[in-house]
Amino acid sequence: MRAVRLVQVGKPLEEADVPIPEIGPSEVLIRVMAAGICHSDAHYRAGISRIDDLPLTLGHEIAGCVEEVGSDVTHLSAGDRVCVHYLFSCGSCEFCVHGLEQFCRIGEMIGKHRDGGYAEFIKVPGANAFLLPDEIPFEVGAIMMCSSATAFHALNKARFKAGESIAIFGFGGLGFSALQLARAFDCEDVYVVEINPAKLASAASMGAMAIDARSTDPVEQIKQATAGTGVDVALELIGSAKTMRQAVLCLGLLGRAALVGLTAETMWILPYTELINKEAEIIGVSDHLATELPALIEFACSGKLGFPPETLRFVDLDSPQINAALDALQDSIDHVRTVIVPSTDK
Repeated sequence: MRAVRLVQVGKPLEEADVPIPEIGPSEVLIRVMAAGICHSDAHYRAGISRIDDLPLTLGHEIAGCVEEVGSDVTHLSAGDRVCVHYLFSCGSCEFCVHGLEQFCRIGEMIGKHRDGGYAEFIKVPGANAFLLPDEIPFEVGAIMMCSSATAFHALNKARFKAGESIAIFGFGGLGFSALQLARAFDCEDVYVVEINPAKLASAASMGAMAIDARSTDPVEQIKQATAGTGVDVALELIGSAKTMRQAVLCLGLLGRAALVGLTAETMWILPYTELINKEAEIIGVSDHLATELPALIEFACSGKLGFPPETLRFVDLDSPQINAALDALQDSIDHVRTVIVPSTDK
């Protein structure tokens, strides 16, 4: 089968012809119909986030059709449409028992520790394949498995509830999802902080107050818009110490800043005036949970979560196209997500 793989850190991904995976009794073989290109994949290629065993097929945002089912898998059949939870876990360690599989003692991630979805086929444990309703296109199902699921987990970690206000820093796949999910939660006001004009326009068209961080201090803008009180929740989805600090500073009393973006930079905070005096909180967010996916799928089925065609770009399972898409992530792309849709004529 065709696959596009990371062979050497810092070098372009390469096409390869590899065997179709053989499944065990508890696994399923999936024909990949869509695979999202995530910023994490660019980090893996660049060596910013380490991968120990190469070569490796990248890609952790995956949706497709079940091709083959292991003998112990009873909830799926060949031909089923599915989306894939990218965290593999043991199910028995103290973290898994408490529903925190992202910290599993022997956990692995598709596209980082195991071959991922930049391929024609992938094998996964049956427990990681969730039925994808016909109403949800494959490309949306794929993107939901990281962008939307992580945004949803961040809102849950921040204990976001109806009537609260929120500031979203960054309007890529996660931010686009977070805005829609916040609306589904019946939020009060949404502020989106961005530097890309196209994304600012998109956020405004979706009813958010778009704040251009190139021309104004976003903290001051949010404070002015909230009559000095600040927001209840802030999501930092960029991965910058500067925007993480801004997310904290725009909070009101009892506010919660959920930090999702990845950075090796140091963030500084004045504990008394910026946290203690407001009883504000800084919350780390790592991945998401399998138990959150059914609700996320239901949001998509009900029309509360989606990715219109104009927000997406599509490429083939082709190394030059995929490398170009990864290169573009170094800048601020106008669209939300690039999705690999393997053609069948190769």
